[in-house]
Amino acid sequence: MSEITLQIVAEHGLSEEEYERVLHAMGREPNLTELGIFSVMWSEHCSYKSSRIHLKKLPTEAPWVICGPGENAGVIDIGDGQAAIFKMESHNHPSYIEPYQGAATGVGGILRDVFTMGARPIANMNALRFGRPDHPKMKHLISGVVRGIGGYGNCVGVPTVGGEVNFHPAYDGNILVNAMTVGIADTDKIFYSAATGLGNSIVYVGSKTGRDGIHGATMASADFGEDSEEKRPTVQVGDPFTEKLLIEACLELMATDAIVAIQDMGAAGLTSSSVEMASKGGCGIRLNMNAVPQREEGMTPYEMMLSESQERMLMVLKPGREAEAEAMFRKWELDFAVIGEVTDTGHMVLEWNGDVVADIPLAPLADDAPLYDRPALSLEEYKAWAQVKPLGDIPESTDIAADLLKLIASPDIASRRWIWEQYDNKVGGDTMQPPGGDAAVVRIHGTDKAIAITTDCTPRYVYADPYEGGKQAIAEAYRNLSAVGATPLAVTNCLNFANPQRPEIMAQIVESLRGMADACRALDFPIVSGNVSLYNESKATGGGSAILPTPAIGGVGLMQDWRKAVGIGFKEAGDAILVVGATGGDIGQSIWLKELYGEEAGAPPSVDLYEERENASFVQVLIESGLANAVHDVSDGGAIVAIAEMALAGKVGADLVSCPFDRLSDWFAEDQARYIVTTDDIANVLHSAHLAAIPCTLLGYVGGDAITFTGMRGVPLADLRAAHEGFFPALMDG
Repeated sequence: MSEITLQIVAEHGLSEEEYERVLHAMGREPNLTELGIFSVMWSEHCSYKSSRIHLKKLPTEAPWVICGPGENAGVIDIGDGQAAIFKMESHNHPSYIEPYQGAATGVGGILRDVFTMGARPIANMNALRFGRPDHPKMKHLISGVVRGIGGYGNCVGVPTVGGEVNFHPAYDGNILVNAMTVGIADTDKIFYSAATGLGNSIVYVGSKTGRDGIHGATMASADFGEDSEEKRPTVQVGDPFTEKLLIEACLELMATDAIVAIQDMGAAGLTSSSVEMASKGGCGIRLNMNAVPQREEGMTPYEMMLSESQERMLMVLKPGREAEAEAMFRKWELDFAVIGEVTDTGHMVLEWNGDVVADIPLAPLADDAPLYDRPALSLEEYKAWAQVKPLGDIPESTDIAADLLKLIASPDIASRRWIWEQYDNKVGGDTMQPPGGDAAVVRIHGTDKAIAITTDCTPRYVYADPYEGGKQAIAEAYRNLSAVGATPLAVTNCLNFANPQRPEIMAQIVESLRGMADACRALDFPIVSGNVSLYNESKATGGGSAILPTPAIGGVGLMQDWRKAVGIGFKEAGDAILVVGATGGDIGQSIWLKELYGEEAGAPPSVDLYEERENASFVQVLIESGLANAVHDVSDGGAIVAIAEMALAGKVGADLVSCPFDRLSDWFAEDQARYIVTTDDIANVLHSAHLAAIPCTLLGYVGGDAITFTGMRGVPLADLRAAHEGFFPALMDG
């Protein structure tokens, strides 16, 4: 009687058609272990079968790109024989089921992706999306996720230097937890994952294998049903102290020449790491499952291959270097085991108790995974489906001060201090700009250089117009890096979408990627790594079905001298306040419209990529020449919210003596390519702007203890601060 039934196939997340492909690849019926291996390798999470065809359209090359997508993380040259290595990944489904461990292991996994390539991690970031603040489960989810991120990052000794948080009912039943890590390596000490060398030892290092996380990749490739709580055993459990030991042991061994290849055991654990190493090297692999370090009794090869236990790595070592490597890992109190060897068979062969329990050809497992060009609505068809309400008559602001107070206290704009004070953002002593600004600035230890890091996306824009929203996500990351004085160099991303088998969701994917690609090309800002997370929707009670399309962007830039970085805080009374860039009153999809009128209406602001590049270059020159004392990009809430945030950061007010806008509501417009800049040399800045043909307009002057408007009611900084700082403490401690 057949061991494999169609029900078992379905439980492994494979369609009947995909199972037919498995039968063809094998030339026979697989056993349960072989089916499990196919199921995780062909899962959406590992194979990108619905997105691969579109990801190929993204620009990934530039003279400074050393390694683009396809490895554990992206690598860019930052000069002086150094490279920045970085990536962003999702841990959405696990974090909804078990928020503390889901978020913590997300941080652990992205750290391993970076240090497995030879980099010492210098900074963590994150991008979080939660549902309605008053949703009965949300306080528990926020608390668990933030504690998980802080608990892991703080213990492992890598600063968490910033991130972003949004709230929307669309995330009620499926929150998003995206984690990013940046590391630094020498360009001549970068490690890759392709296994080579017939007979070379395959070595397992780190923690023992348990039953936690089995089917994690498959679970992450399906939407949530009513039984999401029952999936708790598929969530991994992390140990940051072991991770710290693993970092040090790996970097110590990397300082020798013993390693041929190295791979993190991430999603799908031992299966994905061994398959990827062998397939990239064009070789075969034999594993002795009895040699795998195990922390539970009676584990089967199926469980060992599909476990996603944390803090584990797989290596290929040069001949005769096993004892040297083992001594290093034993010194750091980590497991070390030779569990197999590189072969020339082109197959993955698993042996257990002297028997062959799996024998799978690697080519179909990795390179020939299913690839779908799923049906997608056109952009016009999508907009008709989305039925975004037209903007109609633009309402007018009758009381800027009252509107500002309400916005500054709203969930999407309120201070995130409650969150980032739970993160150690100073460990290592190189964080030059902490959370709260446009981008974090982290010095490269022992040098004058610094890396600037940001995460950005405006999901409501992407939902209303995926193409413009995709452009805007890239453009805002570019602006945030430019606003601290960095040269933007490259992007990682985490593409979070709902069910790709729905043509409207596929339209979101296709069009946002098209917008991202156009922006990256125009801004010379290539994408070097990333992650795709699909099926982010919920059928669970109280869930909001599909999430908003959320292509989160992680941007990285370089500063040659960290001392020249500027922050958002006002500096000196009397400094002129200028807006760089043109204001056209783009109020569609604005936070002002959402919070004041309850409307998510109109088209999002259009993105002129030429203006983005020109205005960013102008601001970078102002910072480099010392003409800018403070800079803040204009985003959610418009120019007036940017000014309020600068006043709060600098603890000094503003006297807005000029209103260059056509309407009072234009203060809240979210037109793109704009910055608020302060200077003590207004004549020089305006002259430079005139010569560069850059719109640059005086708004007022720094000073006082309030934000005042000529002829209108102002608002004291004390009131602004109380409103800005009040949301999270009231939500979490109330």
